[in-house]
Formats: sequence, structure tokens, C-alpha cells
Amino acid sequence: MQGKTKGPPDKRNRSKVVFLFDVDNTLLDNDRVIADMKKYLNVEVGAGRAKRYWDIFERLRSRLGYADYLGALQRYRTEHPHDLHLLTVSHFLINYPFANRLYPNSLDALEHVKKWGPPVILTDGDVVFQPRKVDRSGLSEAVEGRVLIYLHKEMELGNVRKRHPADHYVLVDDKLRILTAVKASWGSRVTTVFVEQGHYATDAGVLKKYPPADLSIKRIGDLLECDFARFLKK
Repeated sequence: MQGKTKGPPDKRNRSKVVFLFDVDNTLLDNDRVIADMKKYLNVEVGAGRAKRYWDIFERLRSRLGYADYLGALQRYRTEHPHDLHLLTVSHFLINYPFANRLYPNSLDALEHVKKWGPPVILTDGDVVFQPRKVDRSGLSEAVEGRVLIYLHKEMELGNVRKRHPADHYVLVDDKLRILTAVKASWGSRVTTVFVEQGHYATDAGVLKKYPPADLSIKRIGDLLECDFARFLKK
């Protein structure tokens, strides 16, 4: 992870507070997307081919640190250049109705925080599938195009501050690992909000490994009950 950013950020268009929102399992039920994809693959290409794809996918995710569905598909094709069956998954992914997988009140939560500061999408992912997910789900429009997609967002905090300078940040994420890393770098400049949704948020090993966030909520809709006015006084 990068060290603490040196020097003050650009003061032009500086905000009092900027809200940084993760996507997968924070605003959008990505576990449900994967479940739908697994069901689709089993029906369309068979259990054997589907298993091989997911083996490649998990190996790639362990190496990269983020989910790369299309990258796994490319690697499957390299291993099996004459097997065209699995290529149907590209059609499934590109045309998936992501807007239907937003958690209840996700868009309301983004709207809610605008009374204090601009919401920004801050997520990890590949350069094709993740942007399409953010766009087709309606999240890009909801944050007026303020979308940041990195390979490892916790290592790009200097760039985040440069693009969206603020006195204070609120980071909303389902991964304690990310929240802990950003807190270690930004300290009191950030308030971390842990959304207890998705498989990472319920992993007992993960919960024991990392310290608690500044604030924990059961679901993204609970953000509607949070009053962030005190951050404007900093």
C-alpha cells in the first residue's frame, strides 16, 4: 500500500466532505450476480466446463486481488482454443440487468449524502466489465459520473485526493481489509463505514483479523439514518 500522501491536496473545488462508495456487495448484490452466472453456466455449458471456468476465475482473483470475469474467460479460451461453448458467458455478462441487483435504498443512500458532500464511486475491477456494471446499474448517473475504478484502490489514495480534494472523507465498503488500509493511511481524515453485506462481511476469519470500522451498518439502506453534519465542523 502507498504511504500517506505528502502535502495538501489541490484546493480547487475542494469539498468539506467527500463520500466514497464501493460497488460490489456495498451498493450492488454481486454475490447474487455470481449465483446467477453459475446457474447460467451450468445450464448452457455443463457442470464440467463451468467448474473449469470457476477454477481459473478463483486462481486469477487470488493473484490479482479483484474479480476479473472476462480475464478468466480469456484464459479458459487459451487453454481450450477449440471449445467455443463457454464464450456464451460474454453475452451473459455484457447484457446482465445490473440495475435489478442494486440493494434496496442504494440510490437513496447516494442521494442522502449529497446534502453534505458529493458521493463518488470508488471500486476495483477490470477496464471493461466493471465500468459497464457501474454504468448499466445506474450508479454512474446517480453520482453524476464521479467514478474511480482502480486495480487496487487502497494503493491509489493520492490519486483519489487529487481528483476529489476534501477536508474529510467517508469511505463506505463491505471489506474490512480495505477500510483498515485506508484508515492506516488517512487516519482521522477518514471515517470508515462497514456495510455488513456479502460474503466478505460475514467471514468470521476476516472479522477477527481486522479491527472494527468507525461505524458499522447492517445494510446500505441504514445509511439513510446517519447524520454526517458533524463532519462539516472539522
